Amino acid sequence: MKKQIVIATLALAAFVLGTNTIQAQTTASTTVNIILSDIISIDAGSVATNGIVGFNYATSTDYNSPQNVTVANSLIVSSSNNFNVKVKAEGANFMNGSNVIPVDVLQVKAVPAGGTMVGTFKTIALSATDQELVSNATLGAKKSLSIDYSISADKASTVLLGKEPGTYTQKVTYTATAI
Repeated sequence: MKKQIVIATLALAAFVLGTNTIQAQTTASTTVNIILSDIISIDAGSVATNGIVGFNYATSTDYNSPQNVTVANSLIVSSSNNFNVKVKAEGANFMNGSNVIPVDVLQVKAVPAGGTMVGTFKTIALSATDQELVSNATLGAKKSLSIDYSISADKASTVLLGKEPGTYTQKVTYTATAI
């Protein structure tokens, strides 16, 4: 019986000591990469994408008064860097067949109110050459900007009055460029 107690005690001691010192453990590690690229885009939801801005001169009062059309969310830009927004007409004139009106009759103004874009906003007379409308706009997703289109009473009475009646058209292009 003593022999069995000694064997049982030794077995118990070996079990207790063995479980504390013999533990199997392994590890594995994985590298996770986040790959970033610079992006800049004008959102397809921008009103300027295939938008139409109209000025109607039907009465003498129209030719003697300034006209203004503000288009909310004209541009929605996402950029991973600060950026500039430029604007230009695709030609030197608004066209109605062979009849023309110079594009500089139209003023284009970046309007910060109501939008989320932050930068230096400008007012320009439209031309066929790229002109900076917004400079150093801060990076971010879906930065929106309203645009104000206007024709002064002076331009209406001196440039538009006397032109052949009809619809004069010109495409205006906006370009966002990372800086």
